[in-house]
This record gives sequence, C-alpha cells and structure tokens, in this order.
Amino acid sequence: MNRTPTLKLPARKKLPITLTIAGSDSGGGAGVQADLKAFAALGVHGTTAITCVTAQNPCAVTGIQPIRPDLVRRQIEAVFAELRPAAVKTGMLFSAALIRVVVECFARGPRPPLIVDPVMVATSGAVLLKPGAIRLLMERLLPLAALVTPNLDEAEILVGGKLRTLADLEAAAREIHRRFGCAALVKGGHLRSLPVATDVFFDGRTLLRLVAPFVRGVSTHGTGCTYSAAITAFLARGESLPRAVAAAKRYITRAIRDSYRAGRHTGLQHGPARR
Repeated sequence: MNRTPTLKLPARKKLPITLTIAGSDSGGGAGVQADLKAFAALGVHGTTAITCVTAQNPCAVTGIQPIRPDLVRRQIEAVFAELRPAAVKTGMLFSAALIRVVVECFARGPRPPLIVDPVMVATSGAVLLKPGAIRLLMERLLPLAALVTPNLDEAEILVGGKLRTLADLEAAAREIHRRFGCAALVKGGHLRSLPVATDVFFDGRTLLRLVAPFVRGVSTHGTGCTYSAAITAFLARGESLPRAVAAAKRYITRAIRDSYRAGRHTGLQHGPARR
C-alpha cells in the first residue's frame, strides 16, 4: 500500500500587526498602497481601514469619494477584533466625520500607539483635508496621538506661523508638543534654505535632528505616507519612538535614493534595491 508522504512545514514566524487608516491612491504611490509596501518591506503584517477612494496619479487628484463613516468604523473594529495591531497610523482622513470615527475608536480604553500623518494638501496641490476638519484634528485627535508627522506646510498650520530656518523647525516641534501633548516630527524636506533634508523630532525630552542629502530629480509623491508607515512598523517591532523615527528616516532616504521608473514618473523603492 502506497502512502503519500506528509510534508512537514517549518514553524510559522509570527509577525507584528500594523493598521493604516487612510485613503486609497489609484496611482499606487501614496496612501494605503505605499503604507502596505512599507509594512511588507519591514516585516510586519499590514491591515487597512480605507477612508476614501481617490482617482489620482503622480500629477493630479481628479476625484475623491469618502467612505461612509459607519463603514470606516466597522473596518477598524473588524481589525481589532481578530488582528489587534501593535501600532496604528492615520493618513488621509478628509472630513470631520471621519476624524470623529477615529477619535471615538481611540478615546475608549487602552489602544496601541497612534501615529498621525496630518494629510492636508497633496503634492499636486489638491486639498485632502476639509478646512472644517482641521480644528477637530487639532483639538480631538492629536491629543490621542503618540506622534504627529507634519510637513512644512502642515506644521505652519498647526503652529500658526511661517517656518524658514532650522531654529523655526525646532521651535515648531516644541510648540506642537506643548499644545497637543504628543511628540512631533516636523519634516523640513521642502525647506530649501538648508543644505540637507532636515527633520526635527521632539517628544518633551529628546530632541533629534535627522539629516540626509537631498536627492535631486526624484518625485517625492508618497514620501510622507511611507515615512509615517515606516515609523509605525518599527514601533510595532518593539522600537522606542526616537529609535523608530531615526530608523524610518534611514528607510525613506534609501527609498528615495534607490527609486525606480514607472512610466514617466519615479516610484519609491520599498525593500531591497533592484539594480
């Protein structure tokens, strides 16, 4: 009697779980698409709660369809029920109603660390956060966050003033922490008066200046999403917040440096560089 041999499988590796609450980018370079690429490259299991479906490419956002708030809530609850994340990030939230859903989910009981990427305006100039939602984000969501990661324009909105120098970035990081109680990573990549791409992190105790060379001729579409996703992944893997931010800075720098061509555009290189 012939017996079919049994294949013995190796023990399965258990991966940390992350959640992104963000919009979908049909061009594949930003939003949940970028987040999931970063999560996979950094060895965590990524889950999603989609807030908006967008019609976009690296040049323009031509349409936005928000998901019903009750369905966004059910997505978050479904993930937490069976795949409890070790760290969570938000991206495009778009409206006060959607921000309120996230606030309600994170205001009750202990929750994992929340990284808020305050997506307000796309690189193309499209408005991705309604003006009426900005106040709710500042008053209700940021106090629940472990970290907020504004770019230059977003940081200026959060502190209510222009940022022109490295000293301004440091002052803004301190002011954001003072106002909202969360750590701040103020990204200075758009501040061309500096010789290198400089970001400033402050959590009330630690001040970090994170620097990297500017990479010329590469589109920055999706860098903010990728940066915050990498921080979320490193937190899920057990790193402290300052170490997670520093590791994520190295990750996004390499992703820009090793970027590839997709059609007429550049894409961030997640995972090992392909040469």
